[in-house]
Amino acid sequence: MTTVVPFDSTRSSRSAARTAHAADRAAARECSIVTAEGGVPLVTGEYAEYANFDYAASAPCLTSVAEALSEALPFYASVHRGAGHHSQVSTDAYERARRSVARFLGVRTQADQGGSADAVVFVRGTTDAVNLLARAVPEGCTVVVFESEHHASLLPWEHPASRAAKVVRLPLPESPEAAVGAARAALAEAPEGPRLLCVTAASNVTGEIWPVEELVEAAHAEGARVLVDAAQYVPHLPFSLTGTGADYVALSGHKLYAPFGSGVLAGRADWLREATPYLAGGGATRKVTEHDVVWNDLPARHEAGSPNVLGAVALAAACDTFTNRTLSLQHIREAALLERLRAGLAEIDGVHELTLWGAEHARVGIVSFVVDGLPADLLAAALSAEYGIGVRDGLFCAHPLTGHLLPEGHTQAVRASLGVGTTEEHVDRLVGAVADLVARGPRWEYADCDGRLVPVPDPRNVL
Repeated sequence: MTTVVPFDSTRSSRSAARTAHAADRAAARECSIVTAEGGVPLVTGEYAEYANFDYAASAPCLTSVAEALSEALPFYASVHRGAGHHSQVSTDAYERARRSVARFLGVRTQADQGGSADAVVFVRGTTDAVNLLARAVPEGCTVVVFESEHHASLLPWEHPASRAAKVVRLPLPESPEAAVGAARAALAEAPEGPRLLCVTAASNVTGEIWPVEELVEAAHAEGARVLVDAAQYVPHLPFSLTGTGADYVALSGHKLYAPFGSGVLAGRADWLREATPYLAGGGATRKVTEHDVVWNDLPARHEAGSPNVLGAVALAAACDTFTNRTLSLQHIREAALLERLRAGLAEIDGVHELTLWGAEHARVGIVSFVVDGLPADLLAAALSAEYGIGVRDGLFCAHPLTGHLLPEGHTQAVRASLGVGTTEEHVDRLVGAVADLVARGPRWEYADCDGRLVPVPDPRNVL
């Protein structure tokens, strides 16, 4: 049985509530998530409302997304080549989804001085999108990437299937200005030929926002293109290819409250059009003979096989829900919650927040921290089993960055990330639980089970 937890953007900031128009508040209240009813079991035998602080890993499903799927499911069929009614309805839904995503990302509909118009290619997620572009960059391309990137943006360029001729890994920059300078210098020193800068819009470890527009300007001054990993950015703030000038953007549906296996690579069509199809198979082909294959044009060229129609519909529903105004209001709300969380954690002895550019730098709703004397995996296990609070522990698929930021004596961190369903009560519970665990430690015994700490014994019967 499921229930809906409403998101009211007016809750977090009284000043924002006073200034927001009634239409803004109504639009914001349309954002709600599907969640389980009845709370989660604790090892103490009690139940607690689940406090989800793991949005940065995967966000729950929006109600609007679930409704869109319910409407699409009765008409589901294979797309593009079916004469039947349901196939045509599904094809229309799939292509309308593409247009919704295009609007959400502010794609270029016409060529400009930077290159061709944009294409929108459905993929499985950000990792898939970056791997696709790694196989589509022109021969001889130099790729510049910071070591602070998520593995999804860091590793595909060095994969044997990548067409990148040279990969330049830049060390962690000391400031946003240093990042811009280092990127421009590396691109200027790169060999003649195509060049690409890959950069995140918001860190999945610290939440810190990167200077995307400045990096784009610097890269373009050196004749290079830019791919932006916006997976952690677009659930919190509007992003536009046209507005930023970026050439490509990658995102994942499961970060954007549409957890149904879809993602997007959007950007300049020319490199994608000239590349060999990412996957060989049906849908990517126009004609196949005994001795030859004629490949399709975009976007079908890189969407071989039966596409994830329902995933595309879900992603489009999330994009349609998160208008620029709604996202901006959500960010105001999350900023107030994040400030409350960070201030509360800062008052606890032994808690250290991870940050690359300092506590005052702008960020989305993510905070990673460590606690002296309390290993991250034990803290995360106790928060879940004893308090009904879900956080993430580890290195967050960004080992170089997290490893660099960890204080001496720590090997992992805890990450708390905020989203549509987060409330002040959740934040206060997390701060109180961490303070409680620091003061007196876990109340239960924990042991390793398949690489994770679990309570022993565990009376919850969670499986």
